[in-house]
Amino acid sequence: MSLLKRLFSLKLVKWLTALFIIFIITVCFCNYWVVHSTKSQLYANINDVPVRKTGLLLGTNKSWRGAENPYFKYRILAAVDLFKAGKIKHIIVSGDNHVSYYDEAKDMKDSLLKQGVPDSCITLDYAGFRTLDSMVRCLEIFGQDSITVISQAFHNERAIFIGNYYKMHAIGFNAADPSTRFSFQTDVREYFAKFKAVLDLYVLHTGPHFLGEKVKV
Repeated sequence: MSLLKRLFSLKLVKWLTALFIIFIITVCFCNYWVVHSTKSQLYANINDVPVRKTGLLLGTNKSWRGAENPYFKYRILAAVDLFKAGKIKHIIVSGDNHVSYYDEAKDMKDSLLKQGVPDSCITLDYAGFRTLDSMVRCLEIFGQDSITVISQAFHNERAIFIGNYYKMHAIGFNAADPSTRFSFQTDVREYFAKFKAVLDLYVLHTGPHFLGEKVKV
C-alpha cells in the first residue's frame, strides 16, 4: 500500500508539474501575442500621433500609499499634451466608481480641468471597471470606434488588443512610465492581465458589467 501511495504521489507531482509548465507557456504566448499584434498601433512621440476626435483616458487611483500615484499623474499629462497639441478634441474618462468614496473618473476629470481642459470637452464613464469594460463601452455606449487610448504602454497594449477584437480603429498614446520601484509589481500583474484578456475574449466571451443607454459625445 505504501508503494502504491508513493507511485500515486509521484504521478500526481508529474502531472501538476506538466500543467504548471503548460500554464506558464500559455501565459507567455498570450503576452507575446498581445504585445506584438499591437506594436504598430502605439505611439510614444506626440508628433507622430494621428489626429482623432476622441481620446479614451483609462482610469487609475490618484493615490498610492498616501502619495500621488505616478501612473495617474503621467496619464493626465499625456491626455493634456494630446489635447493641447490638437491631436484629440474630446476626452472620455473611463474609470471605476463601484463605491461612493472611490471615483477614478471624477478624480481624473478634476485634474484635467486644473490643467486647462474645458469641461465641455470631457465626458465621464463611471462604469469602466476593467479595461475591457472601458473599451466596449466606448464603442457601444459612446459610439466611438476611432479613438486614441491614453495610458502607459503596458496598459495600451491590452486595451488596443481588446479594441482590435471588437474591430475598433484604436491607437494608443503611451504615457510616461514610473520608476522601477513603482512598476515591478505592476509588470508582474500585467503578465497575467494579458493572459486574462485573451481568455476573456476568445474562451469565456466576457462582456462588460454594464451597458445601458447610449450617450452622445
